[in-house]
Amino acid sequence: MLIILTCIDVVLLYQPKKGIRIDRNLPERLSNGDENKISIAIKNDYAFVAHLSLIEELPYQFQKRDFIFNQELQKKEQKTIYYNLTPKERGVYLFGHINVYANSALKLATRKYVLGEEKELKCYPSFLRLREFDIKSFNNASSSYGSKKVRRIGNSLEFEQIKEYVSGDDIRTVNWKATAKRNHFMVNQYVEEKSQSVYAIIDKGRAMQMQFKGLSLLDYAVNATLAISNVILRKQDKAGMLSFSTKLEDWVVAERRNSQMSLISEALHNIKTNFSEPDFSTLYSVVKRKITHRSLLILFTNFETIDGLNRQLPYLRALAKNHLVLVVFFKNTELDAMIGNKAATIQEVYDSVIAEKFMYEKKRIVNELKKYGIQSVLTKPEDLTGNSINRYLELKSRGLF
Repeated sequence: MLIILTCIDVVLLYQPKKGIRIDRNLPERLSNGDENKISIAIKNDYAFVAHLSLIEELPYQFQKRDFIFNQELQKKEQKTIYYNLTPKERGVYLFGHINVYANSALKLATRKYVLGEEKELKCYPSFLRLREFDIKSFNNASSSYGSKKVRRIGNSLEFEQIKEYVSGDDIRTVNWKATAKRNHFMVNQYVEEKSQSVYAIIDKGRAMQMQFKGLSLLDYAVNATLAISNVILRKQDKAGMLSFSTKLEDWVVAERRNSQMSLISEALHNIKTNFSEPDFSTLYSVVKRKITHRSLLILFTNFETIDGLNRQLPYLRALAKNHLVLVVFFKNTELDAMIGNKAATIQEVYDSVIAEKFMYEKKRIVNELKKYGIQSVLTKPEDLTGNSINRYLELKSRGLF
């Protein structure tokens, strides 16, 4: 009797033109550090209730080998399953097939389906949160200065036209060649150049490989660069970027063209570290040669001690002579937890004292940079993007570049 029932079950499951159909919907690309929504549409073409186990072949980066969905579908029923994936590194992700194991109500036989096509997806810096930061930045209330004139530091003027001199024009703008031709005074008219250059500079040294909540400091900096570049362009400034370690790479000249975000995104996608000590002298020499106009330089790096800063401080001071330099570096949130916990043993007391020493070093770094007119942001890794954008908006509103 059991053999007969098993044969019936096999016949039911292996009916021609009957079975299970799958359609997996993947995004065009993955957003690093964010939840990426994926859906699987399932249809039961059998004339009976199907009991299914779906095993999704996820990319190896997620380290999940038992990603299983158990489903029960009525005859001819369609259902869509949704799940989220949060990648923690940039690169290429290969999605394999979906293995489906189908049973009838008898559950004496199982039919295996290998469905869904293999597909490669690139994981880019966090682009899903661009709109969120965009909205926040444009909702940022600006200060009202009334009729008071605010001195703008470091702004530049752009030539507009030559016109006849009228009383009140700056005599220093007289165009002597045009004056000689017209036989009366002609002056150059200028307008304030509102579009300023802003460069995000990413340190790819080994200190940026420290991990917080599954992401490296390098990836936090990469995600922040993409978000702040979007805000910079929306604020009518020119966005550019570069990365460095032993040499400068991934250079994107600051522009305001339509394709700028695509260029920056592609450059950020390929940034990797060589685990070397960053060469700030090379950074200074190349920036001095290639960035000739006063710009805002946002440097994403990490200094753990005042000695580490002092080794690079001469180059930062040299950069600050011609540009507005904003150094963005990181709080160690694990040290915060150690300081906040009540010590119960001698070892815990020792650990707490050491943690407080390192936190004090970070504050000394902020004060040392301030002493030489260098702006700084000391931030938790998870708050990096928001704090960097807020400081850019503050510096722009103050007219410092």
